[in-house]
Amino acid sequence: MESTGDHDWAGVCTLPDHTRLEERTLRTDQDIIIADRCRIDYGLSGREIVVCEFCKINGNIVASGDARIDNWCDVGGDVIVEDDAYLGEGVKIQGKLVVKGDLDIGDNVQIERGFEAKGWISIRNPMPVIIYIMMYLVAVLGIEREDELDAFLEKVFGDDERPVGTPLMIPAGATMNMQTFSVPGKMTIGSGCRLHGNIRARAVVVREETTIFGSLHVQENANIAPGSVIHGDIQSEGDVIIEQDAHVLGNVSCRGLTLHEDARVDGIIRAPGGLKIERRN
Repeated sequence: MESTGDHDWAGVCTLPDHTRLEERTLRTDQDIIIADRCRIDYGLSGREIVVCEFCKINGNIVASGDARIDNWCDVGGDVIVEDDAYLGEGVKIQGKLVVKGDLDIGDNVQIERGFEAKGWISIRNPMPVIIYIMMYLVAVLGIEREDELDAFLEKVFGDDERPVGTPLMIPAGATMNMQTFSVPGKMTIGSGCRLHGNIRARAVVVREETTIFGSLHVQENANIAPGSVIHGDIQSEGDVIIEQDAHVLGNVSCRGLTLHEDARVDGIIRAPGGLKIERRN
């Protein structure tokens, strides 16, 4: 595979359809990829889970497939893995580790409440997670060249395309807790999601029938799809589109606002660039 270099996707956050935050756990039926140096103050539950180096996860990690936790990560709960687990150097697990498959474990790993592995145990430093992610793209998605990688990621993260079957991806340096969900780049939230916390991002796309218990603070544009509900304000330095049957319970402050006639905003609208009412077809 050719070197891919730096890509815009590395700073993009995507939450697949039906992602939900419940009982202090972020749940999805898809794979989860957490980039390096993130702080997440709740647990993770998904299919395969990949956590890059220097992350702090203040909750349980539950994977129905494999789990890979890279060097110097700190997990403030249990790690339960249905298949194989890979723990890098210096990983600290404050709870217990339960692995139904094989376990690859690096140097200086601390597991405070003990571990159980039903398969083979290998004491070595596993493959770095960034290399695993590249192999994941090649093997699972059939991507071999840089242009194919770019085309796939544009399809996944582009504003005009709906993410289908894609992993939950959190970019490097993100902060997530019950009060704030902050990422440095763009965020795409799938349909049927249920999230808590004030979202801060460069731009946000909220798909259909999603409920967010918090406000949106974005530097660029925001798009709220039909049937979605925002239990807070929308503050944007760019333009905002609120589509049919969407409901914003707070204020909307932006440059320009496009509002469907069947959408609802309970608070005050401030749009110095103009307000456009979109009629039914």
